[in-house]
Amino acid sequence: MTQTTRRNVLKGGVALTGALTIGMPSILRAQTGPLKIGHLTPLTGFLGAIGGYAQLGAKLAAEEINASGGVLGRQIELISEDSVNPAIASNKAQRMVEQDGVVALLGEINSASALTIMQVAERNKKVFFSTGARSDALRGKNCNKYSFHSDIPNTVMVNAVGTALMQQNMVKGKKFFTLTADYIFGHDLLKAAKAFFARTGGNLIGDELIATDVTDFSPYLLKVRQAQPDVVCCNLAGNQVTNLVKQYAEFGFKYPLVGFNLNTGDAWAAGAGNLTGTWPTPWYHTLDNPASKKFVEAFIKKNGKPPENHAWIDYISLKIMAQAMNDTKSTDSAKLIEHFEKQSEFDLMKGRKGYFRKWDHQLVQEAYPFTVKAKSEMKDQWDMLVLGPSVPPAGEPLETIYPTQEQNPCSMPA
Repeated sequence: MTQTTRRNVLKGGVALTGALTIGMPSILRAQTGPLKIGHLTPLTGFLGAIGGYAQLGAKLAAEEINASGGVLGRQIELISEDSVNPAIASNKAQRMVEQDGVVALLGEINSASALTIMQVAERNKKVFFSTGARSDALRGKNCNKYSFHSDIPNTVMVNAVGTALMQQNMVKGKKFFTLTADYIFGHDLLKAAKAFFARTGGNLIGDELIATDVTDFSPYLLKVRQAQPDVVCCNLAGNQVTNLVKQYAEFGFKYPLVGFNLNTGDAWAAGAGNLTGTWPTPWYHTLDNPASKKFVEAFIKKNGKPPENHAWIDYISLKIMAQAMNDTKSTDSAKLIEHFEKQSEFDLMKGRKGYFRKWDHQLVQEAYPFTVKAKSEMKDQWDMLVLGPSVPPAGEPLETIYPTQEQNPCSMPA
């Protein structure tokens, strides 16, 4: 409204009627304009490479949703930005809510940044899908009503790899040395690993906490050599895994390197012949599933390379969010939360559908261990991994590999 109009309003009721008439079209535009969703993911730093895949996956989902009619007859406008670090992630999330008018938030890989976005979501009563942050604490002691967790948590990753290692007789009585990322994710993963060793007879003889900006692992690998373990276990994240794998291969250790965390983008970056051992993943682009194959084909056509697991998780998360809005005929957070807490099932492009648990908002789904192909067996630079059977196996409840309500300290606020 202009200054002139304001003066006219003060002078008489006729002008007030005119002002209301002028204002109506803008209100209608707000109701029928694009539906804004805020997407945050690291595009720089040690998680930047896999964050780039997450952004591509979310963009593809938005394009497909819009091409099929959008959400409630409105086109999605995806506001996608680099989350950078926890403080900046929080500030950007708040700005997206206050200034951009987003109806929901989506994304993130860094567990520390995800925690700050969760706090913004709770404060502003907006649904947030945490798509790539794996710390158990986010769906445990830090859980809140407005936050939902799409990726598998640390405990599930440990159980997926641990199951495969036990089948290979590589746990009971074996000496383990772990290398752990020194932030909330790594601390949490180490806790889950220790619980697994205690339960299965593994012997943790040493652990090194490593800052996320470390690129030279020689001092830590010398400590590994001195310890003489049976197995070395990687609890690192992002491009640190890539750097460790390359340097580990150069040291020529006889003891196998396995990991309780690995994203396939980091595996590819390690290069053929460097990565060995058993690792976990929530999804891989060679999965034999019709919907998954269709997604992979569309992603390759658009981007010239196959999707990494973060492309998949952000893609399906936005699809789930859009489906829920259409099913409930609403973007209201309270109605969406009620819908998810009914444990409605969603197609995850896997063998079984998944659902969000009511009491901790974790997306319950299959996970997979994988091993690494020999360089001579690879068809291309992305044909590196061999998926093992799904965990849990068919016929067993999905929740058998997840923390139980007794084990998880989540107390969901009303």
